[in-house]
Amino acid sequence: MTEPAEDLPIWRDSRFQADEWSLIGPEEAVSDGPAILPLERFLAERDTLTARNAPLGVVVEPSEAIEELAPHLGRISLVVLKFPKYSDGRSMSTARILRERYGFSGEIRATGDVLIDQMPLMRRCGIDAFEVSNPVTRKQLAEGKWPDVPFYYQPMSSTRQGEIPAGTRPWARRPKG
Repeated sequence: MTEPAEDLPIWRDSRFQADEWSLIGPEEAVSDGPAILPLERFLAERDTLTARNAPLGVVVEPSEAIEELAPHLGRISLVVLKFPKYSDGRSMSTARILRERYGFSGEIRATGDVLIDQMPLMRRCGIDAFEVSNPVTRKQLAEGKWPDVPFYYQPMSSTRQGEIPAGTRPWARRPKG
């Protein structure tokens, strides 16, 4: 029996989807399938973990230095960035650094206090998936609502395409199409 789409935890590609990943705690045994570990544990056990024949993901807290993970990004399929409260945008900066400075091409997932009005901006920073727990945001997404943000001040992450300078103000951008 499959779950109704609105009960699935991950918003990716404009729809709710199942989460094939297992979140592993600091002391738990690592499963055989796709596993997400805290950054500290990944760094401590990286050689053993990357020898597994399954995808690896890493959870990064806003206070943790992404630079420590940078040399290992080629072995990682997923980076989960935590948003402990809606007013904490440090993880958006981390997403942008992952994409632009380190060229990370895997999935970047936002988790925590993810609200619909921030999701377009999070996507501009390079986040492709959202673990949405807020009931209002989940309802709006299920109804097909996505906030329109017609102009931006910063260019989109360099891994994304499709923006045009808006008129005579080269710092203002609008989505292509």
